Amino acid sequence: MTTHTLFALDSMDSGTGRKVEIDGLEVLLVRIDDDIYAISDTCSHADVSLSNGFVEADDCAVECPKHGASFDLRTGEALTLPAIRPVPTYEVAVIDGDVVLTLAPLEEDA
Repeated sequence: MTTHTLFALDSMDSGTGRKVEIDGLEVLLVRIDDDIYAISDTCSHADVSLSNGFVEADDCAVECPKHGASFDLRTGEALTLPAIRPVPTYEVAVIDGDVVLTLAPLEEDA
């Protein structure tokens, strides 16, 4: 597992998302109030960046800008069609005011 300190939580407004790329992996970070979520930036339906989508703060979800599929930010589960497959989520925490992302190796790499 590798941890990456990314940025100060205060540099991000609630209800917004920010895409980061770490070692070729694109991750969408979304802040809702004082909580932060990390999810794959790629829609499982249409291979589109979720970072250009709409954050649904009340539902803790993000909506894909291409066809409107929504994904739960906590679990990655597809909430609406046309997506039926989940997207990966990642461990993220706020430590001393900074957003820290932890990436685990893929199972075949473990």
